[in-house]
Amino acid sequence: MKISLRLVGCAVGLAALALTGALAQSPAAFSFQLVTTFDYPGTVTQTQPQKINDLGDIAGIFVDTSAVSRGFIRFNNGNFSPPIVDPNDAGNTTQGRGINNSRLVCGDYIDSGGAFEGFFFSHPHTFTNYDPDPTFTIVLGVNNVGDFAGSVIPTGGIQEAFLSIGGTVTEFAVTNATATLAYQLNTTNQSCGYYVDSSGITHGFFRDSNGTIHAPIDPVGSTGTILFGNNDRNFMVGGYTDATGATHGILFVPPNRFLVYDQPGATFTSLNGINRRNTICGRYTDPSTGIDHGIIVQVVRTAAGGVMLPLAPPSAPAPAVPQRTEYTAPAY
Repeated sequence: MKISLRLVGCAVGLAALALTGALAQSPAAFSFQLVTTFDYPGTVTQTQPQKINDLGDIAGIFVDTSAVSRGFIRFNNGNFSPPIVDPNDAGNTTQGRGINNSRLVCGDYIDSGGAFEGFFFSHPHTFTNYDPDPTFTIVLGVNNVGDFAGSVIPTGGIQEAFLSIGGTVTEFAVTNATATLAYQLNTTNQSCGYYVDSSGITHGFFRDSNGTIHAPIDPVGSTGTILFGNNDRNFMVGGYTDATGATHGILFVPPNRFLVYDQPGATFTSLNGINRRNTICGRYTDPSTGIDHGIIVQVVRTAAGGVMLPLAPPSAPAPAVPQRTEYTAPAY
């Protein structure tokens, strides 16, 4: 089943395209504007937004005082869905990871055997499992045509990324990585994520629609980088950690420019999802309490421009790596 797109206003769309084109040419003239912070209602210790669709709906994870993880939707009017709990969740861990314009949510949960399995959730109450590799499957992002991305561990194998496009699943890994995870793909099948190298350090990557993998994607000064999401322009968001241990949110504009965002007063900020309007969801940690709060920020024009970082060398496109393809029916 393919998911139909909802139309957004023409004026908003044209404004977003104008901003998007200018940002690609001169990101130093842009910065971030905090729109709002938010928390899932109730006795919650962590609110962790993951992805935002073009309508402004956000999918994410919250953790309560009993350390139970649940998925959620924050609708564009500021209201929240009831907790999203997969009916097969036996480990008190259901995580909302992605959302598209039809409000199809993807994610993962822990089954009775202690393994992660993927799921799709159609609001308000329909769940469908997805677990091609039953030892470990997580679905991390879904695009507006219903294709999706994630990560699997084949039996006895190394953790790999996967893309499901038109019902065809392709598993791939960055060369010499000990784990590779694809977090999102856009409508033209460009995807991004991160991998772990042989020293245990994380690096961002993105994969073109023709299968070419660009890696590593790290800003100068990074001791660990993760890319969590991309939009249809292939602008990517994530975070990197510096030598002091602070984590900064980043917007990566290919081929080589980063714009940095830090929530005021926080030493941990992560940008996790970006939509076609360059509206971004993410989270920060309050250093006084250790509690995670959700944030929404907007890329805006500014006279001074935001903090910019170049791409750390080496960053040439990686050679093509073996990518296994198998046919499978769509998951939903």
